[in-house]
This record gives sequence, structure tokens and C-alpha cells, in this order.
Amino acid sequence: MMTGLTHLHNFLRWIVLVLLIWSMVNAFLRKNGKETRFLTISSHVMLLLGLIQWFVGVWGLKLIQTLGMKEAMGSPAARFFSVEHPLTMIIAIALITVGGVSVKKEKDNAKWFYLVALLLILSRIPWPFMEPGIARGLFPGMSA
Repeated sequence: MMTGLTHLHNFLRWIVLVLLIWSMVNAFLRKNGKETRFLTISSHVMLLLGLIQWFVGVWGLKLIQTLGMKEAMGSPAARFFSVEHPLTMIIAIALITVGGVSVKKEKDNAKWFYLVALLLILSRIPWPFMEPGIARGLFPGMSA
């Protein structure tokens, strides 16, 4: 079951990235489309999947409980998956949500929320070129 959740979480990253870039471009062009609603929904679904993995899977809470916080912070891979990735993504999804509200209220600041969220997400995705232990494949089932 966890493998399926991980694959779905991995696949949804592409949907969120495409919708985020599309929403950001439209915000810069001052267009208001329905893609912002789809972005908010898909990012929240991705957050729920990630939180399930963090609480139930081996790379989140169980890792911290097993190693202890000091050892988890000492290991780059453990720190990345138990603290850095989840915390950064929660912040990014909060910014996406605020950006969606800004678009709905026709405010001009949504583009900046989307831009910061995009930069945060791109910085904490476990890309294949990252160090061993952190690196993951670009698509579900691919190795890094």
C-alpha cells in the first residue's frame, strides 16, 4: 500500500508543477482561470498523501522515533525526508492556497505567492541528481 501511495505522490508532483506554472503565468498575465482551483485541490490531495506517508511510512515519524531526533538530523537523507521535505511542502501549499484566494478576490499578489511556492517546491523535490539516499526517479517506478 505504501508503494502505491508513494507512486501516486510522485505522479501528482507533475500535475501540481504543471498547474502551478500555468497558474503563475496566468497570474502574471492577469488572467483568471479555473486552473487555480485545480491547483489548490491537487496540492491539498498531495499534502494529504504526504502526511499519510509521514505518519505511517518509514521515512517520517517512525524514523525519528527509531533514530531519535539528534541522529535523524545528523543523517542528510533522514533529515530531508523527515523534516525538510514535509515542512517546505507544507509552507509551499499554504502559499498556493493563499495565492488561490488572492486570484479569487482578484488581487494582484497571487503571482508572487505562486512564484515563491514554485521555488520552494523545486528546491525540496527529491530529484534524481540529488545525493544518494535522497534521490528518487522522475516518474513512479523509475530508479534514481
